[in-house]
Amino acid sequence: MNTTDTALIRALENRRFDALVARDFAAFAELAHPGLAYTHSNGAVDTLDSYLAKCESGHFVYHRIAHPVDALTVVGDTGVVIGEMHADMTAGGVRRKLANRSLAVWARADGSWKFLAYQATVKQ
Repeated sequence: MNTTDTALIRALENRRFDALVARDFAAFAELAHPGLAYTHSNGAVDTLDSYLAKCESGHFVYHRIAHPVDALTVVGDTGVVIGEMHADMTAGGVRRKLANRSLAVWARADGSWKFLAYQATVKQ
């Protein structure tokens, strides 16, 4: 496993979560692959455009996010991050606390890592 790639993906994960809390959606979009599939814990799926629209409109407002990583595996040009996402957020005007298991996929495209897919599952 390439430790340089794993360290870089860890840093990119920090940047994407920090961008959401800071409401810096341009920074988030820069990290994301245009084909992003963002699957929420309720089963709803957003594209990059639909997710950004919900964030920009205030439908999703992230107040705090913690995201411990359990495992990060890089195989070729794909990085898989398995961990958790704990967030204080507002969704559709309702304040919520999330406790999710998560899987994030990063893909190297044209020499840089891009956030390609996300799957959140309610932690039991």
